[in-house]
Amino acid sequence: MRSFGSFVLKALAAVAVGVVLRFVVGLTPVWWLVWLAPAPLLALAFRNRASDARWMVALAALIATSTNFSYYRLVAPLEFAVLAVVGQAALWFAVVMATRRVVLACKAWWTVFAYPVFWVAADTLMAALLPDGNWASLAYSQADILPLLQLTSLFGVPGLLFLVALVPSALALGLAFGRDLRHGWRAYAVTLALVVAATVFGTVRLQTPAAGNAVSIGIASIDDAIGLQASGPYTARILDAYDRKVAALASRGAEVVVLPEKIALLPSASAEAWRARFSAMARANKVWLEAGVGLDEGGRQLNLAWLFDPNGELTDQYQKHYLAPPERGRYVPGTDFSVRSIGGAKYGLAVCKDMHFAALGRAYGARGASVVLVPAWDFNYADAWMESRTTVTRGVENGYTVVRASREGLLTVSDPYGRVLAETSSRPLPGADLLVRAPVSAPVPTLYTQIGDVVGWACVLLAAALAALGRRRGPAPEPGRVGVGTPSPA
Repeated sequence: MRSFGSFVLKALAAVAVGVVLRFVVGLTPVWWLVWLAPAPLLALAFRNRASDARWMVALAALIATSTNFSYYRLVAPLEFAVLAVVGQAALWFAVVMATRRVVLACKAWWTVFAYPVFWVAADTLMAALLPDGNWASLAYSQADILPLLQLTSLFGVPGLLFLVALVPSALALGLAFGRDLRHGWRAYAVTLALVVAATVFGTVRLQTPAAGNAVSIGIASIDDAIGLQASGPYTARILDAYDRKVAALASRGAEVVVLPEKIALLPSASAEAWRARFSAMARANKVWLEAGVGLDEGGRQLNLAWLFDPNGELTDQYQKHYLAPPERGRYVPGTDFSVRSIGGAKYGLAVCKDMHFAALGRAYGARGASVVLVPAWDFNYADAWMESRTTVTRGVENGYTVVRASREGLLTVSDPYGRVLAETSSRPLPGADLLVRAPVSAPVPTLYTQIGDVVGWACVLLAAALAALGRRRGPAPEPGRVGVGTPSPA
């Protein structure tokens, strides 16, 4: 009975931790919980023998990541949604259990760094290797906490994620071992010092006022989609609504107007007529106009962003680089970048998922972009906040303004420091719009644009070294058998 009672208590603890973690791994995470909620999970792993730690961590992780199941079903078939939930849970399991092995095998204060190193290493590898990159990284949970977000201007997402993971790691050591960890105070002192340093840096950086000439930027978005089989009257209603939106924004002073991704999926035979329509829209209103369209060429489809100058000339055609799950297998990814000088400043073009990838955002930083225009189409508002703030983060990393025009999501304009200058939700017909006077200057220089993910790849190497160290020390001692404060074996 005692054994069964112990099992029930452990199961309840794992369930409770998993429920709290749902507010960490979801698409609108509670930012402050990200600093706290992983600590009990780590403490459970540290304080229980390996056999119990494995099932407790797995159960908590599955409960947590299942919060995203309905979203995965929006974007992919059932089997993919199940695989995504299990894969996300497996990642948590791997990171926590790898941390457990190092902490228990080495019994030292510096193992406070194991959890952030393993997380950053995994995040960096996902960003480099997976078709969805490090989508929904825990670092993005801090995108509205501007002093902390400034850390990405130095070290990108890896730097911010390291700090975010370091705090619960230190808390977990305290919860699990208290004063039994030799020199444990060093772990807490270093963690506190790094958090304070990052906060001070960010606070000071935010004192810099936005500089440059003010440019009136407008966004117009209509959620209703125009497919290949759309009727003439239906298509006309949507296009007429865009005509009215652009004209209204121009009458209020807009100089640049951004429309969303894939306003229509067009047969190639219709492309010229649609280009003429948008050309006339730009020319009649004397604005720079960006419009997103899909082009069906029979054997392949293209996701394009067209940019027209105030004379109606098509100056740039950008093809989306990174494809969303529903596009894969049908759409062809692009490889070229588009940078256009507007009013003396460089404007870059990207499409939606492109801005999930720090490498692409950094490429525009290296090309001297002051503004990046981003037509987008989110998934039924479910990921609106996450997608918007991921894109905002690219601007902070590389020192440029971001203009994101989404369907079924948010219309967002942010400055090079991540300050949201204007934002509203998209809507079906008659649609939504916003207009903002945004200071546009030369890009703000950032260390991240120069060094990229050096911190991330350093953590990949450190994670490999820590994993090897854990194996060399042999199986992690059971918590009840070997005190954490005992000296390491020679």
